[in-house]
Formats: sequence, structure tokens, C-alpha cells
Amino acid sequence: MAAPLNQAAWLVEADCPLKVDVAPLPTAGSGELVVRNAAIAINPLDWHMRDAGVFIQQWPAILGCEVACEVHTIDLVSGRPQDGAFALYTAIPADKAAILPDAISFIDGVVIPFALEAAVCALSPKERGSVMPGISTPALGLPYPSLEGPASSLGKTLVVYGGSSSVGSMTTQLAAAAGINVISVTGTHNIELSKRCGATQVFDYKDPSVIEKVVDAVRKSGFEFVGIFDAISIPETYVHDFAILAKLGGGHLACTHPPPPAADVPANVEAGMIFAVNDIVTPVWREYVTPALETRRLQRLPPHTVVGKGLEQIQDALKRSKAGVSATKLVLVL
Repeated sequence: MAAPLNQAAWLVEADCPLKVDVAPLPTAGSGELVVRNAAIAINPLDWHMRDAGVFIQQWPAILGCEVACEVHTIDLVSGRPQDGAFALYTAIPADKAAILPDAISFIDGVVIPFALEAAVCALSPKERGSVMPGISTPALGLPYPSLEGPASSLGKTLVVYGGSSSVGSMTTQLAAAAGINVISVTGTHNIELSKRCGATQVFDYKDPSVIEKVVDAVRKSGFEFVGIFDAISIPETYVHDFAILAKLGGGHLACTHPPPPAADVPANVEAGMIFAVNDIVTPVWREYVTPALETRRLQRLPPHTVVGKGLEQIQDALKRSKAGVSATKLVLVL
């Protein structure tokens, strides 16, 4: 039997359109699987990499972080330049894959992998590492989510800024499942979504009193304040982050983009940028994802929006993602 033909959406150089062309069929290394992708998801990281070439070590490259594939799993890709998700066939690490329950479709399940990896990387590392020169990873040291549900509150409060985003929604879910009190900041039209994810209180980021309301909610919780996970991580949100941290005596600031320069970060704030691939997530993939999906402890939120079919539609999907989306995950069917 002839080997199947693989195609991919290649990035030849930074700030150029993707080019759909033939690609080598991946070969599985030790602990890897080769899968036929059925659905792929679009992340802001994808268009950042396309525009600036960040994190790309070899050209041309295949971008994309997460797939749902025909063996009915959801997966994070290997991270090698030739093994991105924007292809028909991809090699994936077996310990970064989980079986989808039969009742969950590929397009529903593909919203999970990258958000899950990023959320655990934000919550659970106990020691700071290096993500790039001069920028450390955060070390909140919080526990994994529990399938049984926490027996009691851990007595800790975490603020999630951007709680209706893909990573913000997942961070809220996993933190709440670990017994952490989550206070979310999002748009007023996404308040109910953040509550569905497990936030105990949700505030509108456009409210002129949002800083005072978040600080008051943290204080009234009576719990230890851990810090802030900022799923948006832009200058405007950093202003709010630092104002909240200043009123609460400091804490952690975990970011999805580089935090402000160290000279601008107060001494009582530990700021770091997540690097969303880490072996610390492996136990969550292995022990939590499939049973949590089966029991609906893990929800596929925010909901997906299908924006096309085929590799040729990825370029337009990246444009749509860059223009901004709210409370949804863009998905393509292959």
C-alpha cells in the first residue's frame, strides 16, 4: 500500500502568507504517534509566530499547536518545526494526548489542548525557569485539578484577567477544580461564561471601579491572595494588574506575553511569562483529561466557531484571530 500523501500550510519566512504544499509524512519517534488530523484550532500564538517568526528555529516551518485526530484523541503537537498542526498528518507526543469520549466531536474537543497546557504551566510550576533572556516563567505552585472535586477550599484566591478567553477559561476551570477561589475579569457580555467555568465572582473590565471591586472581593474572600493570571497581557491590562497588586501587597503575575521590563515591576511582584509546553502537564493529560471530559468536570469552553474547511483556509483564520475574537475558539475542519 502506498504511503498517504501529506500536505501542510508552510511558513517560508516571517510576515508572509502561508503556502499549502506537499510535506514529508511524519515519522514517529520514541513515545510518539503519527495521526491524521481531523480538526485544528487557531491560537493568537500562531499569528504572532507567522508575523514575527518568534520561537521558529528552522525554516520553512509548519505552525499550529493543537489537533483532534482520527484515532479520536486530542493532542498537543511535538514542537518540532515540521510537526505543526497545520498539516494533514502530524507527529504528536503520546504523553500529550487524551482520548475523546465518543459523545464529543473533533471540533468540540480541539478547543482543549493548548489552553490546557498553558493553564497548567501558569498554575502548577513550583520553581521559576527561563523562557527567554531576562524573562522567567511563573511559579505559583498550585495543585493539579481533582477528579473528585476538592474536599474543601485551599484557602487561596486567584484573579484571572481575561477569564472568557480560551486560556483564561481553562485556567479558571482547572484552578476551581483544585479548590482555588477564582475571581475573574472579563467583558460584561461574557460574565456568565466565566461563572460557568467556576469563577465565584466576575467583574467587567470596563467598569471604572473594577480595580476597587476586585480588591474588595479578594479581601472579603478571607483567603490568601496568590496573585493574577493575565490571559490578555497587554499594556492596558498590566495597568490594572499592577494597581490591584499594589493594593493587595503584591503577589504573582503570570502572563501570556512578556511582562513589563523588570525595572517597572515592583519588588513585591513576581512577574513571569508562561511557556506553554512543560512536562509538568503530563500527569494532567494522563490522569485527568479523558475522565474529566466524560464526567463533564472539564468543559469545552469557550465554544468553538468553525471558520472553514481545509488547509487553504488557515490564512484567513489567522487574520480573523488577529483582528480579535471574544469568548470563542476558531476551528478549521480538515
